[in-house]
Amino acid sequence: MSEVPLNTQKRRTVLDFIIQQPLGFIGLIMIIIMFTAAIFAPHVAPFNPEDVDFEASPALGGGQPSWEHLLGADAFGRDILSRLIYGARTALSIGFLSAMLGCTVGAIIGTTSAFYGGKVDLLIQRFIDLMLSFPIVVLAIVVIAIFPKTVIVGIDINVIIAIAIPFTPKVARVIRAQALTIVTLPYIDAAKASGYSASRIIFRHILPNVTAPYLIMLTAFIGQAILLEASLSYLGLGVVEPTPSWGLMLSGVNSDYYRTAAWMIIYPGLAVSIAVFSFNLLGDSLRDWLDPKLKL
Repeated sequence: MSEVPLNTQKRRTVLDFIIQQPLGFIGLIMIIIMFTAAIFAPHVAPFNPEDVDFEASPALGGGQPSWEHLLGADAFGRDILSRLIYGARTALSIGFLSAMLGCTVGAIIGTTSAFYGGKVDLLIQRFIDLMLSFPIVVLAIVVIAIFPKTVIVGIDINVIIAIAIPFTPKVARVIRAQALTIVTLPYIDAAKASGYSASRIIFRHILPNVTAPYLIMLTAFIGQAILLEASLSYLGLGVVEPTPSWGLMLSGVNSDYYRTAAWMIIYPGLAVSIAVFSFNLLGDSLRDWLDPKLKL
């Protein structure tokens, strides 16, 4: 019997995922649309997000959704649709980088804790318990207050670190539980007997085998990171003006017009909700797809 080519197997896997996880596929499509809009924002957005048109300001009786401003204008007369599109860049870049950083560091800590065990595992787990005792927003605010503000390529590294740190203990706890089973397998004992270093065993023999829970949590935490970034920006602790941000669009002067110009609040709120909902759909579907216990 001839073997099925690898690329054919991949196509079948993707097709099976689409058929068996239609909600996850819908979430993936919405995520692709958001990424596409963010990447090609200069070509998609009708206006520069920082251009001010005082005649379109609600303070002067303007700003309503029209053919010129499809979703209306904000308190400064800036086009809301353009700021939503450019705001996707801020939300997705900070969301992805912070989730990636938090999940990667958490995975390394979790596998290290499971590999060494004993007192090392005890100390690491108690430190994780301490971090989990703080609410996510409070911990993020503390990190922002401690670390100096650093902006690289238009991205606030301080905000990324503040969002990533609360994710780290959650990922470490889940990955440790998975790694505890792996470290008892015979091939790990064989690697130790062969004289391999601890770092080689952790990075080459344990971490690759916790990829499934890592990807599931990474996908889910991107949505949470987007929501947390919007929350911090709303509180004035995240991205600052004039950078387009969905959280900033919900705060400041715009919030004063929630009765007379509700579109300034509704559309940014919908953008945050759709982004979080899309990543949650994809994360839940990946969990069902990658976890063999859920297929029984």
